[in-house]
Amino acid sequence: GTVGGVILLFWAIVALFAPWLTAYPPNRIDYLLIAEPYPSRAHWLGVDNLGRDMWSRIAHGARTVLTVAPIAVLTAAILGSILGLLAGYRGGWIDALITRIGDTMLAFPKIILYLIIIAKFGASAFNIIAVIGLTSAPIIARIVRAVTLDVKNRDYVAAARMRGESSAYIMLVEILPNVRGPLIVDFFLRLGYTTIAIGVLGFLGVGLPPPDPDWGGMVKETYGLLFVYPHMTLIPCLAISTLVIGFNFLATGLKEAGQDG
Repeated sequence: GTVGGVILLFWAIVALFAPWLTAYPPNRIDYLLIAEPYPSRAHWLGVDNLGRDMWSRIAHGARTVLTVAPIAVLTAAILGSILGLLAGYRGGWIDALITRIGDTMLAFPKIILYLIIIAKFGASAFNIIAVIGLTSAPIIARIVRAVTLDVKNRDYVAAARMRGESSAYIMLVEILPNVRGPLIVDFFLRLGYTTIAIGVLGFLGVGLPPPDPDWGGMVKETYGLLFVYPHMTLIPCLAISTLVIGFNFLATGLKEAGQDG
């Protein structure tokens, strides 16, 4: 957990202070540098196939990932929590309807849903957030529903009903706090999955629109040069990998801390 936290802190600092940590604009093209693209004193990580500074694009790309991924996962967590609470607490046809819709969505490979929706509505940060939030919500709804079914018949929930509390109050105040631990762990794990998803969409050419730096898009633009200038492809791959590892390590640490507690 500590290792994961350190990795995430590093990337958070890089994203937050990217304009001050880089000497060149991320989209500045210099064709004269293409002949000598390797890392140098002027360009720590070298330049890409268009002569753009790799460190600048990595740092500004971190801002994109660490903005889009948390918003997308938070959207999924809010939507999934609402649906899971309704399904578990209300039961009956509401539970059946929400569960069937969720099962139907989960039956499709996520990448197919991503491509269908983004192809229909276009590639943008908002659409990526929407599609990831929508496709991740059913899994979160399952987690919340399972805890709700276990909790809703306990004494303190029955006492809240006897006091005349509304269903919304019972779900949000009496039941939802019991889901907090699993949701926090799932949140950080899902951030890792979402980081990979954003990278995959960028690699497939349906990620964030160019020329803004996108780690997956950086891999797509340079993977053909992998055996000639490997740093152009491997550096953004390494950035994605370390961020995902950081999220997973932190989630594992939080899970183990909760079990020990």
